[in-house]
Amino acid sequence: MGKEIRLAIVGVGNCTSALLQGLAYYRAAGPGETAGIMHPDLGGYRVTDIRPVAAFDIDARKVGRDLAEACLTPPNNAYLLPGVTLSPMGVRVQMGPILDGVPEHLKSLVEIHRGEPVDVVRALREAEAEVLLNCLPTGSALAARHYAQAALEAGVGFVNGMPELIVCDPAFSRRAAEHKVPLIGDDVKSQLGATIIHRALIVAMLNRGIRIRKTYQLNYAGNTDFLNLVHRGESKELTKTEALTSMIPYEAEVSPGFAYIRNMRDRKTARFYVEALNFGGAPLEIDAKLEVEDSANFAGTAVDAIRCCRVARDRGLGGILEAACAYLMKHPPVPMPDEEAHQRLEEWLAGRRER
Repeated sequence: MGKEIRLAIVGVGNCTSALLQGLAYYRAAGPGETAGIMHPDLGGYRVTDIRPVAAFDIDARKVGRDLAEACLTPPNNAYLLPGVTLSPMGVRVQMGPILDGVPEHLKSLVEIHRGEPVDVVRALREAEAEVLLNCLPTGSALAARHYAQAALEAGVGFVNGMPELIVCDPAFSRRAAEHKVPLIGDDVKSQLGATIIHRALIVAMLNRGIRIRKTYQLNYAGNTDFLNLVHRGESKELTKTEALTSMIPYEAEVSPGFAYIRNMRDRKTARFYVEALNFGGAPLEIDAKLEVEDSANFAGTAVDAIRCCRVARDRGLGGILEAACAYLMKHPPVPMPDEEAHQRLEEWLAGRRER
């Protein structure tokens, strides 16, 4: 048996569903199928080496069920990959702490389990987890930090997939470095999503001397994440705004926005608008659209973040993995252009860079 990556997951929602379906798809397809994967081999690990060993949620329809069944349970509505069937995984979803994870606007969609939450640190140790992936809803600041602290105490690598600024917290990242716990965050940058396309447009305009005056990005979908974003999307707005403003070397109006449209389910539409000045101050406008299955777009990046965490563990590294954060996350501790981040990540994977 080859190497495996023992993964624990927080939040059995659409992102988890897309991730698990994708792992099943690539296992069935065999090692020759690499379409949709950024790194078929990442530090000696394939996507199919990822093995879920623990999961946490608070919904009564998911807690106590096998992870394969729970990830397809309402209110999840992620795209179902044709021909993919999830076999039982032998991983029972455990009750996690609620804290601020269920705001008023989500209570109509969530059936809160009445049981007591487990000791997360103990559960991670008993599962012998190596990496913890955080997929909690945006705005779950207390809950996210509870799991981050548990990962630290259990000695488990932490991937922060949501826009709570945990990895960017100097005190937390310093403790993680001391405990040899690798960190990747904050807020997963979709495999090919609104942020990376918007950033590419900005780079193209800057390289061609176009002066950007204002730009906005509107994202809308029908999953619970977007319902949540409409009501408490401040942290997501911050990470998206800074992902764009960090690219523009002068003042420009930048505005991201969100809308919830129920019958779109997990299908996301992103609209980009740019108002700029061309040669001689002549006006230039860009109005573009992207449509994508939202959660699969998350999973395509998450599989690289998970494997980077395991590679860091193999190398005895703890704390912030700068190159991985910059390439895979919207709000990394050390932001940089995507091309530079990609080059640094490749150098790190080849062992030519420490972080």
